[in-house]
Amino acid sequence: MELKDTINLMTSKNYKERLLAEYFQADIRANKLHKVLEKYKQCSLDFKPNCSYELLNKRLIHLKEYLGTLKEEANILGIDLAVINSDESN
Repeated sequence: MELKDTINLMTSKNYKERLLAEYFQADIRANKLHKVLEKYKQCSLDFKPNCSYELLNKRLIHLKEYLGTLKEEANILGIDLAVINSDESN
């Protein structure tokens, strides 16, 4: 799933679908950032980052905390997050 695939959910009138979109978007961003950080550690990025590894890692930690909050909310609301492709989730 890509960010563009969440557009219909994000613009839905159904708040549960919007929460799904929010979760998917945060999950996509966290996974991409994780991959960047792995390459950063291996010095194999194809660009020179302007931010330190530590700053980017801090953002990843916050994204993961946010995902945890969204999971908790989804659980309370009875929203099934298992529809996420498990190959892309960390």
